[in-house]
Amino acid sequence: MNSMGDRVKLIRKSLGMTQEQLAQRLGVGKTALSMIETGKARLSARNRNLLVQELNVNPDWLESGKGEMFNADPSLAASFGRGAEMAMPLQSVPLYSMEATAGLVPLFEQQSAHTPINYIHIPNLPKCDGAVYVAGDSMYPLLKSGDIVLYKQLHDLEDIFWGDMYLLSIDMDGEEYITVKYVQRSERDGYVRLVSQNPHHADKDIDMKRIRAIALVKASIRMNSMR
Repeated sequence: MNSMGDRVKLIRKSLGMTQEQLAQRLGVGKTALSMIETGKARLSARNRNLLVQELNVNPDWLESGKGEMFNADPSLAASFGRGAEMAMPLQSVPLYSMEATAGLVPLFEQQSAHTPINYIHIPNLPKCDGAVYVAGDSMYPLLKSGDIVLYKQLHDLEDIFWGDMYLLSIDMDGEEYITVKYVQRSERDGYVRLVSQNPHHADKDIDMKRIRAIALVKASIRMNSMR
């Protein structure tokens, strides 16, 4: 590609993201991203680091266009992990069935007591506690129903990285509602805002007391079925 802007646009296209989606991940407006892609504005050092650390972009390719665009298969959305964490050369991540564990809360409370249905082996990922299948379309097209998310459990809501993607168990009138959402600050005290990737799903503020379990999504695997 001829310019940094061209390469940023190619990254976005390769990940299947709209300008709105990539702009949200970088913390900039759609107009600002458009200016970067067309060469009318420079890519900041902060956004360079986000592309490298959170979207797994090869820094050499980003600067020069030489080599591979990604450090790993972009379908393994390592963009969800915190780039500052130590990557594991190879780990066996247990894959659990939500039906077998009777929900996220029992799984998190006694994960060692549950038998995985399989193990996932992916090199150079941050440490993950486990993996589960995604249901629903709230994060489409970034995630679709049947994809797998690999997670790291949080034990304290004070440890939330605002704006990142989380696997959550929410108390809905005594029933457990499991979802994957971006978690952002709410203007209401004691609440968080759950944001979907799918524009057809409205943002929702919920009382933090209703969050029964939460885990940071570290990576995802797109499951493509052959018919």
